[in-house]
Amino acid sequence: MGRVGSWVVRAGVGFGRACVGAAVCLLVPVLWAAAVGLGVWCGAEHPWSWIGPAVIVCAGTLALAHTVCRAVRFLVGRWTGTVIPTGYREAGPVMQLSTGYWWNGFSYERSRRDAVMDQRMRLWWSDPATWRDLRFAVIAPLTAGVAVALPPAALVVAVLGFARPETAARLVGACALVLAVGCAPYAWRSLHRVAVRFLGPSPAMALADRVDQLTSQRADATVAQAAEIRRIERDLHDGAQARLVALGLCLATAERLMDRDPEQAKALMREARAGAAASLTELRELIRGISPPVLTERGLVDAVRALALDVPLGVAVSADGPLRLDPPIESAVYFGVAELLTNAVKHAGAARAHVCLVRDDTGIVVEVEDDGRGGADIRPGGGLAGLRRRLAVFDGTLAITSPQGGPTRVRMAVPCE
Repeated sequence: MGRVGSWVVRAGVGFGRACVGAAVCLLVPVLWAAAVGLGVWCGAEHPWSWIGPAVIVCAGTLALAHTVCRAVRFLVGRWTGTVIPTGYREAGPVMQLSTGYWWNGFSYERSRRDAVMDQRMRLWWSDPATWRDLRFAVIAPLTAGVAVALPPAALVVAVLGFARPETAARLVGACALVLAVGCAPYAWRSLHRVAVRFLGPSPAMALADRVDQLTSQRADATVAQAAEIRRIERDLHDGAQARLVALGLCLATAERLMDRDPEQAKALMREARAGAAASLTELRELIRGISPPVLTERGLVDAVRALALDVPLGVAVSADGPLRLDPPIESAVYFGVAELLTNAVKHAGAARAHVCLVRDDTGIVVEVEDDGRGGADIRPGGGLAGLRRRLAVFDGTLAITSPQGGPTRVRMAVPCE
C-alpha cells in the first residue's frame, strides 16, 4: 500500500508539472495558431491581410521569448534545484557630460530618457542571450513541449473515449488513461534536460563570465596579499623589531658597565638573553603564521593533526592516507581548517569537532563538523567570506550547513590534479 500511495503521489505531482510545463512551452505555438486562424478568417476577402498575422507572429515571438525562458528557469530551479544562469548583459551607467548630452555607452543623447531607451534597445538587440531565448522559444515546443503535453493530451483522449458508448472508443480511452498515468512522473523531466541544453550560457558568455570571475579573484588576491604584508610588517615592527632594539641598548649599556659595575652588567646581559629568547619565540610564531614548518616538512594531514592538538576542544582528524598537494593549496586548506576550528571555539561554543580530509578524482575535499550552537552563515566582510575568497583563487568552493542548534558542517572543495 505504501508503494501504491507513493506512485499515486508521484503521478499526481508529475501530471501537475506536465500541465504547467505544457502551458509554458506551448505559449508561443498558441500565438502562432491564433495568428494563422486570423489570417485564414480574413484571407478570403483580403489577400494582403496575411501581413498582420505575420507581424503578430514575429513581434509576439520576440516579446514572449524572454517571458517563456524566465518561466522555464524558475520552474526548473523550483522542481530540480538546478540554477540556470540568465547570462544577460548588464546595462552600464548613463552619465551626463559637461556639454549637457547624456552618454549611455553607445551614443550621445539630449535627455536621460532617450539615452536609457537607446541603451536598452541596443543591449536587447546585440545581446546573444536575446537570440538564445528566441531559439529556445522555437525549439522548446518541438522537444520538451511534445513530451510534457503527452499526459494531459492522453487524459483528454481518455475522457473523450469513455464518453462514447462504442467498445473501441472505450478501449482507446483505457489505453490513453494508462499512458497518461504511466508517463506522468517522467514527462516533465524532459523540460529540465532541454532547458539545461539550450538555455545555458554560450561558450562566449561562459568565457566572459570566467574573465570577470578571474578579474575579481585577482583583485581579492591582491588585496589579501597587501593586507598580509601589512600584518607581517606590523608584527615585526611592534614585536621582534622593538625587542631587538631594546636588546641592542642593553648590550651597549652592559659594555659600558662591564668595568665599573660587573654585577649590573651581568643583570643587563641576563635581561638581553631573555629578550633574545622572546624575540626568537615571536619570530617563530610569525613564521608559523606565514607557513607552518610542520606543513612544509610533513604535509597537510600531519599539520592539521598538530593544529588539532593546540585547539581547546576535542578534535578528531580522519584522512584516507598522506596527502601531498601544491604548497599554495596546502596552505589555503590548512588556514581554512584553522579558521573553522577557531570559529567553533569562539562563536559556536563547541565541545567536539571532526575534520575529514579526502582526495578524490577532482581534487581535495575537507569537511569540518562541530557540535556547537549552529546558526553560522557567510556575512559580507566576515571570516567565512574571506575564506571563500581565498578558496576561490584556486577555483575552490565553500558550502555551509548550520541550522539553529547545530551541528555546523562546512565543506571545502579545491580542484587539483
